[in-house]
Amino acid sequence: MTVRNGTNDFYNIPDTQPDHQGYITCPVVPLQGMVIYPHVVTPLFLEGKNAVAAAEAALDQRHTIIGIAQRDPAVVNPSPDELYTIGTEIALGRILRMPDETNSMLAQGRQRVEIVKIVQTEPYIMALARPVEEEDQEPTPEQTTLMKAVVNMFKRAVDLNANIPEDVLIYAMNADDPGWLSDLITSTLSLSSEERQRVLEMFDVGERLSHVAMLLSKELNVLEIEDEISAQVQQEMERGQREIYLREQMRVIQTELGEGDIFQQELDDVRTQIIEAHLPQEVHERAMKEMSRLSIMPPIAPEVGIIRTYIDWITSLPWTQASEDNLDVKNAQQVLDAEHYGLPKIKDRILEYIAVRQLAGSKMDSPVLCFVGPPGVGKTSLGKSIARALGREFVRVSLGGVRDEAEIRGHRRTYIGALPGRILQTMKRAGTINPVFMLDEIDKLGMDFRGDPADSLLEVLDPEQNAAFSDHYLEVPYDLSNVLFITTANELDTLPPALLDRMEVIEFSGYIEEEKIVIANQFLIPKQLERHGLDDVPLRFDKGALQTIIRDYTYEAGVRNLNREIANICRKVARLVAEGKRRPQKISAHLAAKYLGPPYFIGTRSLDEDAIGVTTGLVWTYGGGDITIFEVSLLAGKGSLMMTGNLGEVMQESAQAALSYVRSRAEDLDLPNEDFENYDIHVHVPEGAVPKEGPSAGITLATALISALTERKVRHDFAMTGEITLRGKVLPIGGVKEKVMAARRALIKNVILPAHNQKDLVDIPQNALRDLNIHLVDNMQQVIDLVLLEPPTEGRKRDAKRNDQEDDADDSMADE
Repeated sequence: MTVRNGTNDFYNIPDTQPDHQGYITCPVVPLQGMVIYPHVVTPLFLEGKNAVAAAEAALDQRHTIIGIAQRDPAVVNPSPDELYTIGTEIALGRILRMPDETNSMLAQGRQRVEIVKIVQTEPYIMALARPVEEEDQEPTPEQTTLMKAVVNMFKRAVDLNANIPEDVLIYAMNADDPGWLSDLITSTLSLSSEERQRVLEMFDVGERLSHVAMLLSKELNVLEIEDEISAQVQQEMERGQREIYLREQMRVIQTELGEGDIFQQELDDVRTQIIEAHLPQEVHERAMKEMSRLSIMPPIAPEVGIIRTYIDWITSLPWTQASEDNLDVKNAQQVLDAEHYGLPKIKDRILEYIAVRQLAGSKMDSPVLCFVGPPGVGKTSLGKSIARALGREFVRVSLGGVRDEAEIRGHRRTYIGALPGRILQTMKRAGTINPVFMLDEIDKLGMDFRGDPADSLLEVLDPEQNAAFSDHYLEVPYDLSNVLFITTANELDTLPPALLDRMEVIEFSGYIEEEKIVIANQFLIPKQLERHGLDDVPLRFDKGALQTIIRDYTYEAGVRNLNREIANICRKVARLVAEGKRRPQKISAHLAAKYLGPPYFIGTRSLDEDAIGVTTGLVWTYGGGDITIFEVSLLAGKGSLMMTGNLGEVMQESAQAALSYVRSRAEDLDLPNEDFENYDIHVHVPEGAVPKEGPSAGITLATALISALTERKVRHDFAMTGEITLRGKVLPIGGVKEKVMAARRALIKNVILPAHNQKDLVDIPQNALRDLNIHLVDNMQQVIDLVLLEPPTEGRKRDAKRNDQEDDADDSMADE
């Protein structure tokens, strides 16, 4: 280290005297990542030739300089624009050149200054600055009180932070100027450069002191948390050492007194626990092997807790405990009917299982059922009813969002905190080897780098494999063959084919309006009246009220939202009863609308009159069936096909196939080729915000296209659904029950269905079939004959327009 000749007594350097305008002119030293406050002595490190040159010039002239913080500390030689405008006039001690070629010195702050103008940039920055005068007056009573509070907090901070020197606390305790106290304390806190600069720019002493009090409070909170954490760590370390010492001392004392070892007593308890669990032979041998390992380990070994937990899991799982099945078919029928309306196919399947179980006993493998259907149709609650009908325990695991394969199979014991997977955890909760085990939302399984949980379920749900299910944690086979597994899903598209192949799929098609009304009267309304304290109050819902709620306030295949709206009405009636006001005894359609407010849903209205290019289609949605209007218009153009209304790829292909069919029959339909070449065809399906997909709109689109091209009107009292081929064949579709009931709800009397869907009519209530005329068709010509009216007697308007254009052209040629 070399020392430059000069003075190191900066106390003898006078302040720069202001000119007649009150300004001072001084060299400027950029400060990197630091701020110097008035009356505070701070070490100063200089980097950059401009800063060193400014410091050397000030020392040579025994002159003060101005220290200004940089906006970006990483810049070595900043320009004036990269400096703040508020700085501090400082006096420098001598420069010390360090071995790493940096320069350091002590600096004493004198007063705040505000840069007015930069007068020089080379070889160093010179600035014209205005000194900021601080009022020299006695602190107010409020400031005095705040100063005492700040000093007390600073005492606590010094006690907690060993980096703050004790002499700084002495200066703070003897400070009588609130401004200097604020600057002194700020210089010791761990603050960012921006926060330090903010304090420097606070000219109002009271405001500065309040702000420093807030900063000191935050710093004190951090220091107290760090001190608390440090004390806890130290306490835990001391506790561990103390426990080791006491255990060893206790062992020696017990040995001297001839008493048994406590750890040995625990080993005896664990051995008894294994014997009383009546484990299978292989599992018993594994448990005793772990017991032997445990007995030779010192009590304080980390492995002791891991082995003890493993043995607890083995002995707490059900290995032989089973519920006695109630195989009374009539009783099961009564339980299922008492808790669920309808669902005949599903109930029959459960009753068949009980009957075969009664005859075949344990020879029969437990089925793996998969309930598939929209939300709210009763999949989960039906699983509970099945368990009650069989007299078994019911357990449920939600698989929604599960992405880790270890969630199913568990973690290996090499991992800290390892546990069995959800399958065995749930079996422990069931307490028997033959519960009704519901795997809910199986279609919501995820997959990531940790594996695919669906692959783990292949073994769980395979009757040929699950008799020896292997969990990574347990590492011994566990028998799941007696479990009745029921899975639920909203759709099957996301399930792997191998997993789907292991399950017997039972579809929940959703409830029609008539079924919802019965469910509401038998189950939902009595339950809500009881929950709202209205079971002793005569209150009933008429059919019109329930129809209004179902049609205008719910849009679902199940009854979950219907239950919510019934509860909404019950709450309003309960309030009237509690307030002693007059309450209704019957909820009518008008009263339901009054209580529930404006309708949430407005269904598509059926057509009022016959029209050209407009047809009514039947669609299936998660909320059940509905009707949709299809519109086709012809525009002068070049023969292109436009499709709007948020149509999916499959529906767009259906429109293309329908148009190809129409063009192939142009001669039979008396359609000139010019219509396809000179006109654009625009297909639109209203409610463009709703995505529409599927092939079942084929005959509906073809009918609308033929009507628009032939100008034959479509009968408005017909609704239709069916897939079309290029040859005009009508193929079967799904969702027949929901679509037919949607037509009935829209007061449409005639419904066209593919002939191959005749088998699906057995699922439709007979009273609904009596209200409708079902037309079964095999080909598109049958549809045309049913719904298209005769062509206009005066011919098509496009033909008349084309003839007029040809006559005009002939007249023009004759004139020429």
